Formats: sequence, structure tokens, C-alpha cells
Amino acid sequence: MRRMEFKMERTGLLKEGDVLPVTESRLPNSWYYTLGKAYAMSANYGFRERLKSTEGKVVEVRETPRGYYVIVEFDE
Repeated sequence: MRRMEFKMERTGLLKEGDVLPVTESRLPNSWYYTLGKAYAMSANYGFRERLKSTEGKVVEVRETPRGYYVIVEFDE
């Protein structure tokens, strides 16, 4: 299992247990991932860290002073 953190701008969009598709996008030297219909976005990842799965399960939604974060688990 692989876990990744996504930044979410608003609360209430997702809940634990949701299974959502993930879209991969490319930058010149890295990749980033968008969760569902733009609910949350990942950090940038290098070539060796690319995600192979196309969907993941939300395992945690948390609020911090810096914003809302979603932890998603993938079968990898």
C-alpha cells in the first residue's frame, strides 16, 4: 500500500472511505496528481515516484493551521 497526501482548499468535499479517481499531469521535470473532480491536489513528484494506480481510497481527512489535507491509500 502507498499513501499520498493531497491539499484540499475547502472542508466537506470528501469523507473517509471515499474511493476516487486520480488524474496525472506533467510539468517539465515532475508530475502532480489531482484527486477526483479537482477536490484536492498533490505535491510534485519525480519520475521514480510516479503513481501507477488510477484510483485511491481516502483514509484520513484532517485540518491543520495550514489548511485541509487528505491522505489517500493506493494499491501499489
